[in-house]
Amino acid sequence: MSGSEETKPTTTGLLPASHWKSLNVEEDDHSDASSFASSNASSTTSLRDSILEYRKILGRTYHHELGDAENWTPNDDKHTESMELVHYLTLVAMKNKLFHAPLNTDKLKKVLDVGTGTGHWAIDFGDQYPNVEVTGTDITPIQPAWTPPNVSWEIDDANQDWTWPENTFDFIHVRYLMGCIRNWKKFYQDAFRCLKPGGWLEHHESSSSWYSDTEGVGPDHTVAEDSPVGQTVKIFQSSGERIGRTFRVFEDELQQKLMKEVGFVDIGFKNYDVPIGSWPEDPEQKQLGILGGEALLGDLEGYMLYVLTKVEGWSEDEARTFTAHVRAQLRKPGFNPYFKRRAVWGRKPE
Repeated sequence: MSGSEETKPTTTGLLPASHWKSLNVEEDDHSDASSFASSNASSTTSLRDSILEYRKILGRTYHHELGDAENWTPNDDKHTESMELVHYLTLVAMKNKLFHAPLNTDKLKKVLDVGTGTGHWAIDFGDQYPNVEVTGTDITPIQPAWTPPNVSWEIDDANQDWTWPENTFDFIHVRYLMGCIRNWKKFYQDAFRCLKPGGWLEHHESSSSWYSDTEGVGPDHTVAEDSPVGQTVKIFQSSGERIGRTFRVFEDELQQKLMKEVGFVDIGFKNYDVPIGSWPEDPEQKQLGILGGEALLGDLEGYMLYVLTKVEGWSEDEARTFTAHVRAQLRKPGFNPYFKRRAVWGRKPE
């Protein structure tokens, strides 16, 4: 999607692509994230062949168009590895729990995982609860062919009307869909309708903002907006405005606000700080940071290129130059970056 085809965003403080071409990259190292870790010590269809016709953009593959479904991250092997690391990172942050909601697991029958990605959460849940029917949905079929017998996959765009009958699921799990959903209130309304009375929705989301206790500004330690990492916040805000799919789910507290608006009760939440790199002294946080560094820096261009080129209209060279600046700042000794994530859960009244 070309940026020129969309309404120009109103984001302030966004520096032009030419700004980064004029600056030297402090560290022009495109090696994988393992060196960083050590050095920084809903139309539904069955899976079918036509869906495997992926698009190629700048040498990366993106999901096949399903209606007007669109995703800003690739679905190739390189990015799949990053997604798998994000799953393990989330498990470490949650102390190996798969959910926070106070589920009565003895009474669970049907569970839905929306935006299942690589399917690891659905598989883990199905393994842990073999008597529960688990369905994972996504717009791209990158899930493994082998699954537990109680786990299945469906191609589905959560922006479309959900096709499941009312009162179908006991638990709906959602994770990391910022920049993907056009109308979050409708999304929650669909989830509410498809849950059984007494059923739970749990939604995990990450901040698009970055923080640093050593170089952050203001009381919340946000990274300076004129820095490369700070500019990513502006860029994703701008892109969200262009495509009508916000990246500010965390910042605008949409999970809590909209879940309450559509009727969920007993809403709870938990916030996490997620470091990038092995800089934390606490062993658990260090492990989290190593996973975060490998997940992000192992495919930083995968997270950046589509937004910069197809949405913001930058050239490939401009996008790769800016990404190199971002990588250098994230790897800068003493920078100590982290982002935040929030899990929110709520119950459909009985």
